[in-house]
Amino acid sequence: MNFEVEEIQVIELSMMDKRKYFPLSFVSGLYIRSLLYPLSLIKTRLQIQKGTSLYSGTFDAFVKIAQSEGVGGLYRGFWVSCLQLVPSLAYISTYESMRVYLKTNTACSSKLRAFFAGGTASIVGQTLTVPLDIVNQHLMLLGQRANRNRSAKSPDLASLQKLNISDKVKHERFGAVSAVIREVHRKNGLRGFYKGYFVSLTVFAPNSALWWYFYDTYSGFIAATVPSWVPRLMVQVVSGPLSGISAAVITNPLDLIRARMQVDGTSLRDTVRILWQEEGMWILTKGLSARLVQSVMFSFFIILGYESIKRWSLLDEYKDQVRW
Repeated sequence: MNFEVEEIQVIELSMMDKRKYFPLSFVSGLYIRSLLYPLSLIKTRLQIQKGTSLYSGTFDAFVKIAQSEGVGGLYRGFWVSCLQLVPSLAYISTYESMRVYLKTNTACSSKLRAFFAGGTASIVGQTLTVPLDIVNQHLMLLGQRANRNRSAKSPDLASLQKLNISDKVKHERFGAVSAVIREVHRKNGLRGFYKGYFVSLTVFAPNSALWWYFYDTYSGFIAATVPSWVPRLMVQVVSGPLSGISAAVITNPLDLIRARMQVDGTSLRDTVRILWQEEGMWILTKGLSARLVQSVMFSFFIILGYESIKRWSLLDEYKDQVRW
């Protein structure tokens, strides 16, 4: 790189070849989802159980699911979750476009641009994702329901009684996915696929806004602290997990409420009341260990892929202004 040319700190969407950027982003998202999906499943199951009735923690859940359901149990609902890659592309496109718009039309700092763009992108993403998320969460719990039905000693989970889908799967031509969709629609109509939509926004919009805010903050701080010879990409892949930890700790109680609302079908008020009765102050940390592991790993791999793809997709005129 020619250091006489001013270095570009943030690669904007207009600087990239979209024919490379979007396909590479899709492939990267599929790879990362394949690698880390079991953590999403474990986090959901930890959030839905009462206390520690089934699993005592992340590692215990991993072992028990693998033993009782096999490796396939850790990937239950995976193909439905892959449909979320389309909303993910809409998310990142909205983020990039909104950040450019704010830079052009406002006097916001880089951190605030990241904050507002991240929140706006989440609103677009969640509008497309919530129906898929609801179906996917029920699929994640099917193996748990089946294990509960096979063993009289298994704890009775109220959330698993809401949709007794496992008994219907064998009667459906398209299996579990069709059974879940039909049962959700039967019980709640089309509204059932947007159950918890607004609470999802209260979780993921702040989480996304905070994540990008912290990412911009940590990236700037670390870049100003380390020697100039340290690769810029290394600064970014360190900043990503730190951002994930910060955002996850702040928003974890909201994520717990969202998951319970979507699976149990209860109102916000009833969900909070039930959780308080079951968990007390532990609602602040329930499922947090799995969420932190998931967030750290997702943040690392997503930023590694995201920033690398942006560099690979650069138009020729900008390549000598971006440092790896």
